Amino acid sequence: MTVANAQLDDLIILRADGTPTYNLSVVVDDHDMAITHVIRGDDHLTNAFRQTQIYRALDWAVPEFAHVPLIHGPDGAKLSKRHGALGVAAYREMGYLPEALRNYLLRLGWSHGDDEIISSDQAIAWFDIDAIGRAPARFDFAKLDSLNGHYIRETADAQLVNLVLARLAGPGNGAIDAAARGRLLAGMAGLKTRAKTIAELAEKARFYVAARPLVLDEAAQRLVADARELLAALTTRLAAVEWSAPVLEGTVRALAEERGRKLGELAQPLRAALTGSTVSPPVFEVMHALGREETLGRIGDALR
Repeated sequence: MTVANAQLDDLIILRADGTPTYNLSVVVDDHDMAITHVIRGDDHLTNAFRQTQIYRALDWAVPEFAHVPLIHGPDGAKLSKRHGALGVAAYREMGYLPEALRNYLLRLGWSHGDDEIISSDQAIAWFDIDAIGRAPARFDFAKLDSLNGHYIRETADAQLVNLVLARLAGPGNGAIDAAARGRLLAGMAGLKTRAKTIAELAEKARFYVAARPLVLDEAAQRLVADARELLAALTTRLAAVEWSAPVLEGTVRALAEERGRKLGELAQPLRAALTGSTVSPPVFEVMHALGREETLGRIGDALR
């Protein structure tokens, strides 16, 4: 791009107090650091012409300038704090994985065919600035959430356990011992398929590491109260069965049928007793991850 010199203002390079302005400072700084290429937002395009004048006046080599479109919010306006978090640390706190954020930012205004999931190694091999679009990109949290969910599902369970425990450990959460960590690891495969952020995953995983007795929410308390006799009968049967999800399901289903009840009439109170709420991964998967001793202990706590 070119611009007529007459269109440029006679810019100020030194303030009254003797301190340099941005355009002079950045030229000197980049020259001292031997910067050869400057890639930045297109809101600095006018500055590129001004800075070129300064480079030439100082008889310094002018770097290669490239200006990329800005990122806009969902409303089409320049991305700002009112659209959400801006700093990398804020996105980490919100529960986004580094590889997911890199992948998402890479795809904002750049593409490689129809590829949506692009690893860091692929990005290094494929990326070139020539493929960046000229139109502003729109930041879409729904797409970022979807991409982050993919990377969560692809992350090893043990690594996710570490990320979750880093959020759950601390005052008010009780001691997270080796047994609690083991329960969380056992249940992680079922948890991670439903989470879009690490923050959401940690909240959903909380019941696995919660100290006994669990605090049941109001709906869970009602379910347990209405099924006390059924849960007590189930406890006796669970004490001796093989501890696998299919066998556990068969045991619960058999008791429900014997009592003329639908499966949900026993499974839901059981979920409430084991997790403290009415929402969780499949209850038989939860039982298997908790183990026999913890399962029976939690049911007993709820009945008491």
